[in-house]
Amino acid sequence: MARAFAQIAFTTNVLAKQADHGSADSYADLLSSDADGGDQLTARESAFISAIDGFYQSTVSETGWPYVQFRGGPAGFLKVIDDRTIAYADFRGNRQYLSVGNLTGDDRVSLILMDYANRQRLKVWGRAKLVSIGDDPDLVARLHLEAYKAVPERAVVIHLEAFDWNCPKHIARRFTKGQLEEFLSPVREEIDYLRAENAKLKAQLDASGS
Repeated sequence: MARAFAQIAFTTNVLAKQADHGSADSYADLLSSDADGGDQLTARESAFISAIDGFYQSTVSETGWPYVQFRGGPAGFLKVIDDRTIAYADFRGNRQYLSVGNLTGDDRVSLILMDYANRQRLKVWGRAKLVSIGDDPDLVARLHLEAYKAVPERAVVIHLEAFDWNCPKHIARRFTKGQLEEFLSPVREEIDYLRAENAKLKAQLDASGS
Protein backbone atom coordinates (compact mmCIF):
# COMPACT_ATOMS: atom_id res chain seq x y z
CA MET A 1 0.00 0.00 0.00
CA ALA A 2 1.21 3.50 -0.86
CA ARG A 3 1.57 6.37 1.61
CA ALA A 4 -1.00 8.65 -0.07
CA PHE A 5 -3.63 5.93 0.07
CA ALA A 6 -2.86 5.08 3.71
CA GLN A 7 -3.13 8.74 4.71
CA ILE A 8 -6.70 8.81 3.40
CA ALA A 9 -7.79 5.30 4.36
CA PHE A 10 -6.28 5.03 7.85
CA THR A 11 -8.75 7.12 9.81
CA THR A 12 -8.84 7.22 13.60
CA ASN A 13 -11.40 4.41 13.71
CA VAL A 14 -9.42 2.30 11.25
CA LEU A 15 -6.20 2.77 13.23
CA ALA A 16 -8.04 1.77 16.41
CA LYS A 17 -9.24 -1.47 14.81
CA GLN A 18 -5.74 -2.21 13.51
CA ALA A 19 -4.47 -1.84 17.07
CA ASP A 20 -7.25 -4.08 18.40
CA HIS A 21 -6.42 -6.83 15.89
CA GLY A 22 -2.63 -6.59 16.03
CA SER A 23 -1.91 -5.24 12.54
CA ALA A 24 -1.03 -1.63 13.46
CA ASP A 25 2.74 -2.18 13.56
CA SER A 26 2.84 -3.75 10.08
CA TYR A 27 1.26 -0.62 8.58
CA ALA A 28 2.96 2.04 10.70
CA ASP A 29 5.71 2.76 8.16
CA LEU A 30 3.14 3.66 5.51
CA LEU A 31 2.32 6.86 7.35
CA SER A 32 5.95 8.00 7.50
CA SER A 33 7.44 10.55 5.11
CA ASP A 34 9.78 7.86 3.75
CA ALA A 35 6.98 5.71 2.31
CA ASP A 36 6.23 5.57 -1.42
CA GLY A 37 3.97 8.30 -2.73
CA GLY A 38 1.07 6.61 -4.51
CA ASP A 39 -0.30 9.88 -5.84
CA GLN A 40 1.33 9.95 -9.29
CA LEU A 41 0.56 7.40 -11.98
CA THR A 42 3.50 5.47 -13.39
CA ALA A 43 3.71 3.64 -16.72
CA ARG A 44 2.29 0.53 -15.03
CA GLU A 45 -0.89 2.25 -13.84
CA SER A 46 -1.31 4.17 -17.09
CA ALA A 47 -1.12 0.99 -19.17
CA PHE A 48 -3.57 -0.80 -16.88
CA ILE A 49 -6.08 2.07 -16.93
CA SER A 50 -5.90 2.41 -20.71
CA ALA A 51 -6.64 -1.30 -21.24
CA ILE A 52 -9.70 -1.81 -19.03
CA ASP A 53 -13.27 -1.85 -20.33
CA GLY A 54 -15.05 -1.06 -17.08
CA PHE A 55 -14.73 -0.04 -13.45
CA TYR A 56 -16.78 0.44 -10.29
CA GLN A 57 -17.31 4.02 -9.15
CA SER A 58 -18.44 5.10 -5.70
CA THR A 59 -19.87 8.50 -4.75
CA VAL A 60 -21.55 9.78 -1.58
CA SER A 61 -24.88 11.60 -1.32
CA GLU A 62 -25.58 14.61 0.88
CA THR A 63 -27.35 12.21 3.28
CA GLY A 64 -24.13 10.21 3.68
CA TRP A 65 -25.18 7.12 1.74
CA PRO A 66 -22.59 5.66 -0.68
CA TYR A 67 -23.65 4.77 -4.21
CA VAL A 68 -21.66 2.34 -6.33
CA GLN A 69 -22.13 2.28 -10.09
CA PHE A 70 -20.49 0.24 -12.82
CA ARG A 71 -19.11 2.31 -15.69
CA GLY A 72 -18.38 0.39 -18.88
CA GLY A 73 -17.27 0.99 -22.44
CA PRO A 74 -14.73 -0.13 -25.00
CA ALA A 75 -11.16 -0.65 -23.82
CA GLY A 76 -9.53 2.76 -23.67
CA PHE A 77 -12.63 4.77 -22.75
CA LEU A 78 -11.05 5.70 -19.42
CA LYS A 79 -8.15 7.91 -20.43
CA VAL A 80 -4.98 9.03 -18.66
CA ILE A 81 -4.62 12.78 -19.16
CA ASP A 82 -1.42 13.11 -17.12
CA ASP A 83 0.17 11.45 -14.10
CA ARG A 84 -2.43 12.97 -11.76
CA THR A 85 -5.53 13.10 -13.95
CA ILE A 86 -7.85 10.55 -15.58
CA ALA A 87 -11.10 11.24 -17.43
CA TYR A 88 -13.95 9.60 -19.33
CA ALA A 89 -16.95 10.59 -21.40
CA ASP A 90 -20.16 10.06 -19.44
CA PHE A 91 -22.89 8.55 -21.63
CA ARG A 92 -26.63 8.96 -21.44
CA GLY A 93 -28.19 6.24 -19.29
CA ASN A 94 -31.43 5.80 -17.37
CA ARG A 95 -31.51 9.51 -16.47
CA GLN A 96 -31.56 8.97 -12.70
CA TYR A 97 -28.36 11.06 -12.37
CA LEU A 98 -27.40 9.53 -9.02
CA SER A 99 -23.64 9.82 -9.50
CA VAL A 100 -23.95 13.23 -11.16
CA GLY A 101 -26.13 14.50 -8.33
CA ASN A 102 -23.82 13.13 -5.66
CA LEU A 103 -20.75 14.67 -7.31
CA THR A 104 -22.49 18.04 -7.44
CA GLY A 105 -22.52 18.10 -3.65
CA ASP A 106 -19.33 16.13 -2.88
CA ASP A 107 -16.59 15.80 -5.49
CA ARG A 108 -14.88 12.85 -3.80
CA VAL A 109 -14.91 9.64 -5.81
CA SER A 110 -13.48 6.16 -5.40
CA LEU A 111 -12.85 3.72 -8.25
CA ILE A 112 -12.04 0.03 -8.34
CA LEU A 113 -10.53 -1.06 -11.65
CA MET A 114 -10.65 -4.81 -12.27
CA ASP A 115 -8.74 -7.16 -14.54
CA TYR A 116 -10.37 -10.48 -13.67
CA ALA A 117 -8.46 -12.49 -16.25
CA ASN A 118 -5.08 -11.55 -14.77
CA ARG A 119 -6.34 -11.18 -11.19
CA GLN A 120 -5.34 -7.54 -10.83
CA ARG A 121 -7.17 -4.75 -9.01
CA LEU A 122 -6.31 -1.04 -8.82
CA LYS A 123 -8.05 1.24 -6.33
CA VAL A 124 -8.18 4.99 -7.03
CA TRP A 125 -9.35 7.90 -4.91
CA GLY A 126 -9.78 11.33 -6.40
CA ARG A 127 -11.87 14.44 -6.82
CA ALA A 128 -14.15 14.62 -9.84
CA LYS A 129 -15.10 17.61 -11.95
CA LEU A 130 -18.17 17.41 -14.19
CA VAL A 131 -17.78 19.17 -17.54
CA SER A 132 -20.95 19.42 -19.64
CA ILE A 133 -20.83 18.94 -23.39
CA GLY A 134 -22.16 22.48 -23.76
CA ASP A 135 -19.30 23.96 -21.73
CA ASP A 136 -16.48 22.04 -23.44
CA PRO A 137 -17.61 20.01 -26.49
CA ASP A 138 -14.00 19.55 -27.63
CA LEU A 139 -13.03 17.82 -24.36
CA VAL A 140 -16.03 15.48 -24.51
CA ALA A 141 -15.26 14.71 -28.16
CA ARG A 142 -11.64 13.85 -27.32
CA LEU A 143 -12.77 11.44 -24.62
CA HIS A 144 -15.49 9.81 -26.73
CA LEU A 145 -14.36 6.91 -28.91
CA GLU A 146 -16.20 7.45 -32.19
CA ALA A 147 -16.62 3.74 -32.88
CA TYR A 148 -18.64 3.40 -29.66
CA LYS A 149 -22.28 4.15 -30.52
CA ALA A 150 -23.39 5.92 -27.36
CA VAL A 151 -24.44 9.50 -26.67
CA PRO A 152 -22.04 11.42 -24.40
CA GLU A 153 -23.54 14.06 -22.11
CA ARG A 154 -20.49 15.28 -20.22
CA ALA A 155 -16.91 14.58 -19.26
CA VAL A 156 -15.89 13.35 -15.83
CA VAL A 157 -12.37 14.57 -15.04
CA ILE A 158 -10.81 13.02 -11.93
CA HIS A 159 -7.85 14.56 -10.14
CA LEU A 160 -5.93 11.76 -8.46
CA GLU A 161 -5.52 11.88 -4.69
CA ALA A 162 -4.20 8.33 -4.16
CA PHE A 163 -4.06 4.86 -5.70
CA ASP A 164 -3.13 1.40 -4.52
CA TRP A 165 -2.76 -2.04 -6.05
CA ASN A 166 -4.94 -4.42 -4.06
CA CYS A 167 -4.17 -8.00 -3.03
CA PRO A 168 -5.25 -10.46 -5.78
CA LYS A 169 -5.76 -13.38 -3.39
CA HIS A 170 -9.57 -13.59 -3.58
CA ILE A 171 -10.12 -12.39 -7.15
CA ALA A 172 -11.93 -15.08 -9.14
CA ARG A 173 -10.64 -15.35 -12.72
CA ARG A 174 -13.19 -14.38 -15.38
CA PHE A 175 -12.76 -13.84 -19.09
CA THR A 176 -14.47 -11.68 -21.67
CA LYS A 177 -15.66 -13.18 -24.93
CA GLY A 178 -12.67 -11.61 -26.70
CA GLN A 179 -10.21 -13.05 -24.18
CA LEU A 180 -11.79 -16.50 -24.50
CA GLU A 181 -11.54 -16.31 -28.28
CA GLU A 182 -7.82 -15.66 -27.94
CA PHE A 183 -7.43 -18.86 -25.92
CA LEU A 184 -9.88 -20.95 -27.94
CA SER A 185 -8.81 -19.96 -31.43
CA PRO A 186 -5.78 -22.29 -31.63
CA VAL A 187 -7.84 -25.11 -30.05
CA ARG A 188 -10.53 -24.66 -32.71
CA GLU A 189 -7.88 -24.68 -35.43
CA GLU A 190 -6.45 -27.94 -34.10
CA ILE A 191 -9.93 -29.50 -33.94
CA ASP A 192 -10.63 -28.46 -37.53
CA TYR A 193 -7.29 -29.95 -38.61
CA LEU A 194 -7.99 -33.23 -36.80
CA ARG A 195 -11.47 -33.42 -38.26
CA ALA A 196 -10.05 -32.95 -41.76
CA GLU A 197 -7.44 -35.65 -41.11
CA ASN A 198 -10.15 -37.96 -39.79
CA ALA A 199 -12.28 -37.42 -42.86
CA LYS A 200 -9.26 -38.05 -45.11
CA LEU A 201 -8.37 -41.31 -43.34
CA LYS A 202 -11.99 -42.46 -43.40
CA ALA A 203 -12.18 -41.81 -47.13
CA GLN A 204 -8.96 -43.80 -47.66
CA LEU A 205 -10.32 -46.72 -45.62
CA ASP A 206 -13.60 -46.67 -47.49
CA ALA A 207 -11.76 -46.64 -50.80
CA SER A 208 -9.46 -49.55 -49.85
CA GLY A 209 -12.39 -51.67 -48.69
CA SER A 210 -14.47 -51.24 -51.83
